Amino acid sequence: MMANARFQQQASARDLDFKDSRRLDRTLVERLLSLGFLKHRENIIITGPTGVGKSYLAQAIGVQACQMLHPTAYYTASGLFEAVKLARMQGIYLKTMGHLTKLDLLIVDDFGLCPMDATDRQTLLEVVDGRHQKRSTIISSQIPVAQWHALIGEGTMADAILDRIVNTSHRVQITGDSLRKNQTLSH
Repeated sequence: MMANARFQQQASARDLDFKDSRRLDRTLVERLLSLGFLKHRENIIITGPTGVGKSYLAQAIGVQACQMLHPTAYYTASGLFEAVKLARMQGIYLKTMGHLTKLDLLIVDDFGLCPMDATDRQTLLEVVDGRHQKRSTIISSQIPVAQWHALIGEGTMADAILDRIVNTSHRVQITGDSLRKNQTLSH
């Protein structure tokens, strides 16, 4: 199950950094790691600047879900859009969308890093609509939620997407400096 999730990191809940400067709410994170949000079909939105551990946290929750036998998949937003475009070209679009909507947990990382075209917006709407009130989704982004409407573009579609994501989401805001700053190169 873990291999099918396609995580980019071997993230572990026990390695999460709760330093005061990050303002990462330990109680909230522990509650999310208990996976109750999956039972209630709620979403998680993780925001903060580059390098603060958004992807790591999302994947740590995903690993926990896999360990509890919940089908999970990890994608960057651009990777998700490309996978669906490829599925269209290969004639397996319905199968791919069926898979994406049936996963207990879908993680969409780096949301908003690349501009969305009309096809990407349509894909996002179909994915979130198919999962709405049925399955849970984690979205991580450097972009604050207040700016997502403009980021998605096309007002009516942005309204529909955000209505399905934001209103049923736990919000995790991480602050601080990039954790990569303190990594040293080995020579």
